[in-house]
Formats: sequence, C-alpha cells, structure tokens
Amino acid sequence: MAAKPPPARPHIGLHSSFNTRANADWGEDDVWDSGSDSESPRQSIISNSWRPTASPFRHQPSPVTAPKPVPRASNNSSSSNLSFSYTHLNAPSSYPSNSDINLPAKGGWTMVRKSSTLQDNSGGNIPKEIDPSGDADVDSDVVVGDFEQEMEQTTSAGTKTKPDQGSIKPDAIELVNDPFHRFLRSPHSLPEPWSNRRKGHSPRSSDAEKSSREHSIRTNRRLKFIDCLSKDDVNMSELRKLAWSGTPNDLRPVVWPILLGYLPLPSNLRASTLARKRGEYLSLVELAFARDRQGLDQQIWHQIEIDVPRTRPGVRLWMQASTQRSLERILYVWAIRHPASGYVQGINDLVTPFFQVFLSAYIDSNPENFDTSLLPTDVLNAVEADSFWCLSRLLDGIQDNYISAQPGIQRSVKRMAELVARIDAPLYAHLGSQNVEFMQFAFRWMNCLLMREISVQNTIRMWDTYLAEGADAFSQFHLYVCSAFLVKWSEKLRQMDFQGIIMFLQSLPTQDWGDHEIEMLLSEAFVLNSIWQNAQSHFNAK
Repeated sequence: MAAKPPPARPHIGLHSSFNTRANADWGEDDVWDSGSDSESPRQSIISNSWRPTASPFRHQPSPVTAPKPVPRASNNSSSSNLSFSYTHLNAPSSYPSNSDINLPAKGGWTMVRKSSTLQDNSGGNIPKEIDPSGDADVDSDVVVGDFEQEMEQTTSAGTKTKPDQGSIKPDAIELVNDPFHRFLRSPHSLPEPWSNRRKGHSPRSSDAEKSSREHSIRTNRRLKFIDCLSKDDVNMSELRKLAWSGTPNDLRPVVWPILLGYLPLPSNLRASTLARKRGEYLSLVELAFARDRQGLDQQIWHQIEIDVPRTRPGVRLWMQASTQRSLERILYVWAIRHPASGYVQGINDLVTPFFQVFLSAYIDSNPENFDTSLLPTDVLNAVEADSFWCLSRLLDGIQDNYISAQPGIQRSVKRMAELVARIDAPLYAHLGSQNVEFMQFAFRWMNCLLMREISVQNTIRMWDTYLAEGADAFSQFHLYVCSAFLVKWSEKLRQMDFQGIIMFLQSLPTQDWGDHEIEMLLSEAFVLNSIWQNAQSHFNAK
C-alpha cells in the first residue's frame, strides 16, 4: 500500500502576492537577508513521505526500511535544557488522524515575531551590536503558511498545478545508477542556457555572431571535459586544470564528486561505489531516527529545525517542505557523526550548492524553481545521499572551523587582517582608525564561505575553482578570495565611518554579480596566493 502523504506542516513560504521575477535565471538570486541569523520559531517533523524502496540502488546488498516519522513536540514540552528561548507555533503534538491528512490545508497566514537575541557557540546570548558574524539582528515578521497550497493554480481542465515547478528528465532513473551515460552517449550535445529557454526568447541578430562564438568555445571546453572523463582512469591533474576556469553545468554532477574523492577515478568502480555509499547513507538515516523524536539529540535538532527554514529565504526550492526535510536529515546525520563539533550555524548553507548541482542532473528546468516532491523516491534519495557525502568531504578539510571556539576561523581572520595590512595599507589603517575589527565582518565570510554575500549560482562557479585548487582551498585559497573581496571596496570604505563600514559590509551590492565578476575575484585571489602563500613570515613582520 502506498504511503500516505504527511500532514500539512507550517513552514516559511511565499505569499501569493509575492512577485517573483518572471524571467529569473538560474543564478539571479536575491541578496541574503543579513538579519536572517536571528532565531525564528518552528516546530518540525521528519516527513513519513520519505520511504526508500526495497532496493533503490543497483548492487545494494539489502533492503533499507524508512525511519519512523518524528512527531511534533508537545506544546507544553520543556526547553529548559536549552540555553536560549524561542516562540513556539501552536501546532498539534502529533500527527492528525488519517481522516484529516487529505483534507485541504486551511488558508491564511500567521505572522510570527522573530527574537532579537542571538546565541553563541557556547550557549550564551550575544548582544546584536557585538555579534561576531556581523549579522544585523533586526526584529522582523515572518510569514508562516502552507507554501504548496498557496502556490497552486487551476488549469482550464480543472487540474491543480504549481507554476514553474519544472520537469523531470525522461532518463532520470537511468541516471541514478549511471550518471555518466548521457554525455558519453552524446558528447557533442550542449544544453541550451536557461536564459535562452524562456518563452519567446531569441537572440537579437546583432548578437548572433557573438553567441555563435561563445557556443563554439563552450562546446570545445565541454569536449575536453568529456575526453578526460571518458578515460578508464581519470587524470586528476588534467581534470583540475579544466575545472579551474569553470565546469559546464551538466557535467558538474560527475566532476565535483571526482574532485572531492567521493567517486573513484577508475570508471569500472563508480557504479558500485555510488550504490554502496547511497545505501550506507539510507542506513544512517534509519538508525538516527529509529526512536522518533525522543531518541534525537535535542539541542542539535532544535538548532537544525530553526535554521532549515532560513536557508536561502525567498528561493522556491528551499521553501519546499520536501527539500527542507532532506536538509534536516543531511544536517542531523552529519552532526551526530561528528560529535567534536556537532551542528554549527552556517553548515546548512554549505549543503545548498551540492543539492542544487545534483538535482540539476535529473531535471530539465531551473533547480531553484523546482518542486522536489515531484521527484521519484529513488532520485530524491540519490540527490540527498550524494549531497551528504560531498558535504562531509568538504567539511573534513575545514573541520577546525566548527569545533569548540572555532580556531580555524579565528586563525583565518587573523591572517586576513595581516594580509590586508600588506596589500592595502591605507584601507587597513582606516579600518583601525574607525575601530573596525576584522572579526566583525570576516567571521561570517569564513564561516559561510561568502555564501551570504553572493548567490548560490555564483558560489557554484567559485567552488569549481576551489575544488580544482585541492583539499585546502576552502580554508587556504578562500583566505585570499576574502582579502581580494574586501580590497575591491577599498575606495568606498575609506570614505565611511564605523557605522557606514559595518552596514555596507553586511549588505554589499553583489545582487547582480555574474560569472565575470566571480572570475575577476578568483583571478585577483590567485595573484595574491601566488605572491604570499610561500611568504608567511612576512605576515608577522612589524
């Protein structure tokens, strides 16, 4: 018997009056809300719609049973063991009866006041004026409602649909077991950019020659990637060299796992490795949630259920209930497997590039507008598992960013200040004269890898280069990227006082950045890295 859908649950969603850009391209994102790090309340459950099939992946040795759903916490449950408080939504303490599950969700919206108190890693409250992450904690209202219900439209045939929900590729199930088969079969095909797929869009005649030249360049680069990936044993040095300047969108789902070491270099081992690792992740999820909510680490789970709805606010993909449930599972399983750090705010942001890249392999539309509830169970399981393992690989290289006292971030911010003092002495002197400490703005840049300053699509392009640079890039090379990023605004910053500097750095004008701006930033960082990486003694010179 098919599993019944989970009950409607409140989560942050777009009201129907919210006017999203009709021509939004993949990568044209709204700027991050600098106040999004203030706590917002939410009750959370693990959806019982996530139910793996008996053998979702090829070569899986044994069936995996889905975890039991985690019921909502009771309204009168105590949270005194937590070092911070939050406002609970009035929600039932458990699932409604089966007869209620299929009832239409009630209309209307609930306005919830966000708390103005932040929490540090030791459990204490941080006054907003000295928050090390540099986030402006502004009281604001959050609209809570049923996003899917609000976004539904009725067609002329009377069928309810969701606008711009996207479509699944016809060979999606094949790709679960063999993600290499499509581009190896048709190596000369080049997916059309999303910007050219919009209804009624066609290049102007004056741009035809330029478009043709750019298409030829993209095709040639793509063929070089495919030639490299088609070998029985991938040449990692060659692949890194190609990926440094950017990876074609449709090839990232296979290039990134190889660069991270998640997929092996020999082609004959990839299918079995994928099946084994995905099956292992499903088993970890089953084990982690075997005892429902009572068996969870309450402090870790509490922070995850607060942070998940704040991930990429305003982006439809990350406001879908099914996507949020996947993110909860990824974060919780990672946290309990890494007790030295547990879950730390900011790790939720690091999942989003992986999830969007792997999702793009199975759909034929913009991932940021896609409804993940449309995916077959096997496909969603694959996206979730691959995102988990790649996140784990990334965090292995920056683990000291998230352990107690976050020494990795402390060290990186200190080195950044020393580097800026060398490459832009007037800016460094002005920041000092205004009593601006690097920790006040650079902590977030290191903790979230600049993801709150640039769009996910910009981040994805930047991570092409980071992954090509090697295992230390997310700490070492990122230091030079952040330094180049700060110096870029030097002239403006030197005309501002303390308040102006902090406000500007918390709301940078990067909304419209594209690949060109990111590539310029990476090039400047490369120059700094080349000059200073072997001259560390100069940092401490007086």
